[in-house]
Amino acid sequence: MKVAIVGRPNVGKSSLFNAFTKTRDALVHDRPGVTRDVVAKDRDGITFMDTAGLENSAGSVSADSTELAIGAARDADVILFVVDARAGILPMDAEWARKLQIMRGRARQLILLANKCESKKGTDNLHEFYRLGLGEPFPVSAEHNIGLNEVIEKLKSRNQESEDGDSNAKWRFSIAIVGQPNVGKSTLINKILGERRVLVRDEPGITRDAIRIPMHFQGRDIELIDTAGLRRKSRVDDDVETLAALKALKALEDADAAILVLDATQKIDKQSVQIAERVFDAGKIFCVALNKWDLIDGAERDERLLQLKHAFKNGFSQIIKPVVIPISAEKGTGVNNMMRRVCELWDVANVRAPTSLINRAIEKLTAAKQPPMSRLKRPMKVKFAAHTGLHPNLVTINIGGGGDMPESYTRYLRRGISEKLGWESIPVAIRYAKEENPFD
Repeated sequence: MKVAIVGRPNVGKSSLFNAFTKTRDALVHDRPGVTRDVVAKDRDGITFMDTAGLENSAGSVSADSTELAIGAARDADVILFVVDARAGILPMDAEWARKLQIMRGRARQLILLANKCESKKGTDNLHEFYRLGLGEPFPVSAEHNIGLNEVIEKLKSRNQESEDGDSNAKWRFSIAIVGQPNVGKSTLINKILGERRVLVRDEPGITRDAIRIPMHFQGRDIELIDTAGLRRKSRVDDDVETLAALKALKALEDADAAILVLDATQKIDKQSVQIAERVFDAGKIFCVALNKWDLIDGAERDERLLQLKHAFKNGFSQIIKPVVIPISAEKGTGVNNMMRRVCELWDVANVRAPTSLINRAIEKLTAAKQPPMSRLKRPMKVKFAAHTGLHPNLVTINIGGGGDMPESYTRYLRRGISEKLGWESIPVAIRYAKEENPFD
């Protein structure tokens, strides 16, 4: 198995290479850019590859070294993406994380290593790296030999799975395209696929069945689901449309993610917000596509986008930062960006946060704003918290003091947890477990 160690300059890739291989084959220096070629060494059936720092220079030695590093990543079975825990996320980290996600394909695993975690400063920044969408960061220290055995064990486990015949099912997820009639859902499906696979007409109500179409997008197997348009019950007077709507809602329940397509030339109405609420309540990954953006006058687009985002956010408060993307399904503008963002949200939503990280976030929030008194006039105390579920991300908080936590404080905790763990754009729910008093 080939393992490429990649990352921006000076995050400790060569030190990690030497620690993993128990050699001094890689030159280590505080100055960035010392490594230029790809250095490889075997250990226990694993070939580790040290690479140059990833940069955006053009026409230079750095550019050539980056090209070699990318080549090693493409050739690898596993990519170890290294970041500096003490420095936190830099723009270059986020940029290369996105590029590596696209590059990895179905056969490659991408593991995030947060190096330089030997100090409190390093571990305190760990929660930031969930924002990269690469899953749980492994806290390691090449210099102090911290966490390296855990990484080796994960690599050995992955190697064994490959030998036994690993399934790629985890890469497959389904996306339902939902919205009201005649907003361009089927046109969007055809544009994503790059071919005419579903019927498109100007009149509403053409799509009746929930049409499932497998596709491949940037290294992932995806199932797209085209659904019938959803209207208010009061406007539905046809049995076929009623059945089509039921099939659309069933498809939404079965899907992992939903793209709500809106007509950007129209106001956001109550029906659209209700569809969004249904998606949120089902714990689905969620994205709003403002279709027909090409019909908006260029001089008015910034103001129009601001108005639509504001209207949607005010009408649908459950998600702190809903992902709202202008697109043109007919011309293809913004469609790839929309799909990429949905994939990134899916990556973020599939990682279970460590209990210690959740409790540190809760401690900071309760220290900044104490829980209120219960209806029994007892001080309510947050005892313990854990990330207990996915889709939606469920945080269970053990409380003492009697009574129920007010909804206003629950909203405060949900917002704070979402911001600290990079969950602002995915569904988050809080459940309370009451600590019983044995003397009552």
